[in-house]
Amino acid sequence: MRLRLVRQSTSFDFLKLGVPALGASALAVIGSIVLFFVVGLNFGIDFRGGSMIMTETPEYVATSEYREVLGTLDIGDVTVSEISDPAAELTGAAVNSVMIRVEQVSDEAGEQMAVLQDVQGALQTAFPGLIVLATESVGAKVSGELVQAGILAVVLAVAAVLFYIWLRFEWQFSVAAVAALVHDVALTIGVFSLIGLEFNLAIIAAILTIVGYSLNDTVVVFDRVRENLRRFKKKPLKDVLNLSINETLSRTVMTSVTTLLALISLYVLGGEVIRGFTFAMIWGVIVGTYSSVFIASPILLMLDVKRDWSKTGSDGKAGTQFANIDA
Repeated sequence: MRLRLVRQSTSFDFLKLGVPALGASALAVIGSIVLFFVVGLNFGIDFRGGSMIMTETPEYVATSEYREVLGTLDIGDVTVSEISDPAAELTGAAVNSVMIRVEQVSDEAGEQMAVLQDVQGALQTAFPGLIVLATESVGAKVSGELVQAGILAVVLAVAAVLFYIWLRFEWQFSVAAVAALVHDVALTIGVFSLIGLEFNLAIIAAILTIVGYSLNDTVVVFDRVRENLRRFKKKPLKDVLNLSINETLSRTVMTSVTTLLALISLYVLGGEVIRGFTFAMIWGVIVGTYSSVFIASPILLMLDVKRDWSKTGSDGKAGTQFANIDA
């Protein structure tokens, strides 16, 4: 017997919740925009510029002791955070690693490298046996270029989606799909502003992955909508949309749940380095699944996609306008 998370035949009236869902989502998007401009994002070194040092000591050292040692150096703003490793903790192994971030003190690479050397020297003197696991430095100019490149990547991805859906379906489908993607990206940025997780290049990669995941889910629903519009020419558009969502519901839920199982495992056991990325992916899968059903489909209903899916060819016979694309 095959495992099913959802019954094969369902008849939920998803569009009944369309208007409330759109209203709640619009408020959430506005709230995310307000959070972004008022609170802002906790930009990592990639976007802010500065240096990062990962260290490990034979014995446990409190972060307050690190801050006390680094406070004697004139190196500007410094943050120290412990690096958790759940996989090591499960085996009983000690985890004595920390991540130290130092703000950008100069655009000159030599001066920033000197700061790194001062930090390493002070720490190794204070804590014998300390090992430097990794170092990373990003200049202010490079970080500014990375911000622009990250924004451009997201904008181009959404524009490419708009163009692709427009070609494959109709403009109403394109608008609905892009609205769902903008909703997903805005809410992801909003939740990062709200909880203060570090926003770096890995999160940009996660957002682009979310765009692809959400688009894939939306296209599956839209493809079934197009098929049902051809099959049921007299059925009201709302009923066609509900039928299409219900027919793809089992696939949608199964895909989302299995993806979440892998991501949650990575979030719990993957450690601090990839925690932000996996959190963004988990959040993206949830809002991407939601937007495919409660954002894209209600907008498609509001735009009233046309019901005539055939055009008359040069020979006077009706032909399907998407025959060549689908082939």
